[in-house]
Amino acid sequence: MRAAFFSHSVRLVRADFIINTRRWSAATPVGVATGQNQLLPHTQAPIVQGMSRVQLQPAYVLHGRAFRESSQLLEMFSRDHGRVGVVARGARGARSRWRGVLQPFRPLLASWQGRGELATLTGADQVAAPPPLLGDALFSGLYVNELLVRLVHRGDPHPELFEHYRGTVAALAGGENIQATLRVFEKNLLDAAGFGLSLACEAGSDTPLRFEASYVYHPGEGAVRVNRDASDRGVVSGAALMALEAGEPQGEHLPGLRAMMRAVIRHHLGDRPLASDALYRPSKPTGRRTLEEESA
Repeated sequence: MRAAFFSHSVRLVRADFIINTRRWSAATPVGVATGQNQLLPHTQAPIVQGMSRVQLQPAYVLHGRAFRESSQLLEMFSRDHGRVGVVARGARGARSRWRGVLQPFRPLLASWQGRGELATLTGADQVAAPPPLLGDALFSGLYVNELLVRLVHRGDPHPELFEHYRGTVAALAGGENIQATLRVFEKNLLDAAGFGLSLACEAGSDTPLRFEASYVYHPGEGAVRVNRDASDRGVVSGAALMALEAGEPQGEHLPGLRAMMRAVIRHHLGDRPLASDALYRPSKPTGRRTLEEESA
């Protein structure tokens, strides 16, 4: 992520999260990139447009912004209904029942009702303590949230991706290798959104990738073998691609995979950059506070 802090703050106001949304809101359209759900075509969960009432659905808040005098517009990611947009009426009021609840990364049981693109939140209960995301892990979590908003269609159910997201948040909070965690989540997200990577064979052929070979990955085509060192810009080793396919990228694989995945994601996002790129600044171990501490 680029080293510039987006409006110099990630803050909470009255314990409700407001992640300085001026630029993110402008960068995040109601619609998202085109893609088809390939993970769970058999699911029986209804999409948002056809539902009238949903009760006690496992969910997370991905993003929110102020709406009118005391409400919030929220993007949520739910287990059985995918990404949903809701209005949380009165959520920013001093006596709101949701004060301190509608924050990112908190596991919730959410209820809503309504039809169309925007439903009305009717309930939200925190079911576990929020993970203590600090420093780089916090900004990585915001990056993951924005990817979900930008690449997942509203109303497309993704139960498996929801579990991947839950595990990713836990891994970031637990101090696991951030770059490896992000690469695996990006791969799972692209698979779910219909943009899955081809990591078994060379582009346009049935030739298996070779562990010792070097490749350049072209979105929509696949891995093209090149006669260049894997340390060159834009080049990734066959070993790294195989490790990513297995969900186990290692330290020596991560620089090349990071550059490759960012290029693939930019390809699918189009010209609008990620606002969370502007949020990120590498942190010192003692120089950051958690979201909880930001609200104090």
